[in-house]
Amino acid sequence: MIGNTHRYRVVDVFTQTPLEGNPLAVFSDARGLSSDTMQSIARELNLSETVFILPSTREDCVANVRIFTPTREMQFAGHPTVGAAFVLLDEGAVPAGTASFALEEKVGRVPIRVEPGPLIWLTTPPIHDGPRFNRAVAAEVLGLSLDDLLEYEPQLLSAGNPCIFIALRSQDAVDRASISLAGMKTLNGADPGPNCVFVFAPVPDGAYSRMFAPEHGIIEDPATGSATGPLAAYMLRNGLAPATPRFFSEQGTKMGRRSLLHINIEGDKIEVGGYTTPLVRAEMQLP
Repeated sequence: MIGNTHRYRVVDVFTQTPLEGNPLAVFSDARGLSSDTMQSIARELNLSETVFILPSTREDCVANVRIFTPTREMQFAGHPTVGAAFVLLDEGAVPAGTASFALEEKVGRVPIRVEPGPLIWLTTPPIHDGPRFNRAVAAEVLGLSLDDLLEYEPQLLSAGNPCIFIALRSQDAVDRASISLAGMKTLNGADPGPNCVFVFAPVPDGAYSRMFAPEHGIIEDPATGSATGPLAAYMLRNGLAPATPRFFSEQGTKMGRRSLLHINIEGDKIEVGGYTTPLVRAEMQLP
């Protein structure tokens, strides 16, 4: 930061190909920015999320990461966590060769593990179960037939970002799905939300997925790391996951931003990982 000039970067997360994956703006030194200004910047940039990195208030974390959508601050989000970790490594705030560290987020301490590449893994925070939803209502609000849904009840699960998981029969059904803000309100019923809707079809390597978050100001998210841990849990519970500890969720393909989210299961621990591709270095002038 120089005066009122704030440097930031845009990186594409969960991809090794520029202009794919999920774009993320990262302000690596957000000191001096108020919460209201952070929210205004996120609204201005209008990406799924914008990250602001601050000194950590915890001795066991290397940085405090605050995450904003265009409309609200998040407790936790996956691609901002992976992208922020990448920038901290890339800019030397975390020494090269560090195999593990942790980030402070509103949800608490988030462990990070680094494999060569770097392939950056986060440990999914504790997953909380929510209500189940009517399959027929889910099909209707998605613009699908009941036959497009698998027999498993949709359910809300959250690791800090509540999502309703709906299992579909085919990739074609996933591509045909859509939901409006009115449809979200119908699906939520008595649940106040705001929730996201995550639709997926099991495939041999894992899942083919899409995520809608109209109540967060996001029509569709190219890659949702915070939902991928709960997705893995939902698949495991219902016998939909491959018989291997490592598998993938392919997301964003329908919207032209193919993302590959790696999943690793170790006992009760679910890790979500991915690569990050740097794209833009920029400055923002503020009054």
